[in-house]
Amino acid sequence: MTGDDRFGCNRHVTLPGPLRLDGGMLLSPVEIAYETYGTLDADGGNAILVCHALTGDQHVASEHPRTGKPGWWTRLIGPGKPIDPARDFVICSNVIGSCMGSSGPASVNPATGRPWGMAFPVITIRDMVRAQGMLLDHLGVARLKAVVGGSMGGMQALSWAATFPERIAAAVVIASTARHSAQNIAFHEVGRQAIMADPKWQGGDYYGGEPPAAGLAVARMAAHITYLSEAGLTEKFGRRLQARPGKEDGTKSFGFDADFQVESYLRHQGLAFVDRFDANSYLYITRALDYFDLAEEHGGLLANAFRDAPTRFCLVSFDTDWLYPTSESRAIVQALNAAGAPVSFVELSSPYGHDAFLLDAPEMNRVVDGFLKGGR
Repeated sequence: MTGDDRFGCNRHVTLPGPLRLDGGMLLSPVEIAYETYGTLDADGGNAILVCHALTGDQHVASEHPRTGKPGWWTRLIGPGKPIDPARDFVICSNVIGSCMGSSGPASVNPATGRPWGMAFPVITIRDMVRAQGMLLDHLGVARLKAVVGGSMGGMQALSWAATFPERIAAAVVIASTARHSAQNIAFHEVGRQAIMADPKWQGGDYYGGEPPAAGLAVARMAAHITYLSEAGLTEKFGRRLQARPGKEDGTKSFGFDADFQVESYLRHQGLAFVDRFDANSYLYITRALDYFDLAEEHGGLLANAFRDAPTRFCLVSFDTDWLYPTSESRAIVQALNAAGAPVSFVELSSPYGHDAFLLDAPEMNRVVDGFLKGGR
């Protein structure tokens, strides 16, 4: 990799593959959309892979081309921040199964010339990681200074340490887990059923027509609740009523309009989501999350995933995160201790629930900055 991409460069590559998936199928070719920031050192020792969450994308620190919004982790990545393109070569790729340029149900099946739809193979977190490994091979990155991710990104960081231990020096796992719980799976199933119950879903073959926007919006509303905390919702909305034309005083409609501000907020989140995400991709990625169980992949014992791994670990949890609570991070720490892996762990206080890792979290920045600098 040559040239200076310090301020971000959006790229797309088609790799011949094949990529053997956990489900047994071969994916070929493998399309990957990605962004890079900074310049790879001559010795290749400054590369950091940043992994995104469920509905995230490769636009981690630069403006999103569709929404015009800033990158989703500009609080952590940028000049003078813990991950600095003046020092680090930063890579962020859109996971396979998604809809922002990487191979997924909305991309074209070369065998038919039409979108894959539900013929796209079911994928796992480990499949996503293997695809990222192919991208790093293409970029000439043999070993990573660190893999950093929150939520599903944290799962990818853990999977990197278990799948390619010789390729990463450090892993930063934020607000994440080593396996999906029954409650996590239950919430995802509600969302999937909402999408598949939408008549416009048409068995996943809706490309070229109207997408199942209503079902996807409901799925996003249900999931969004899990990203927040009760204290945060109470502080932001409480039981306050929504002002509307003809009801500027915020009185009840005695009907089923969005009377409460929290109802209006969730409806807005759902509608905004359908403008940037594909319903089938939502099905595939939530299924990948539900299948994730790192212990199961290593004989039923989580410590086996990290045995003899030459990787330093940093885990961060938030006290109001009930989607992936601190107990999940502690279980990972215990497994790392049992495997003899070096690990640091901190629980941070925040009113924002699971979403805290994406919001203003100066303490998190200080922890990540200290950890990454400690590995020099």
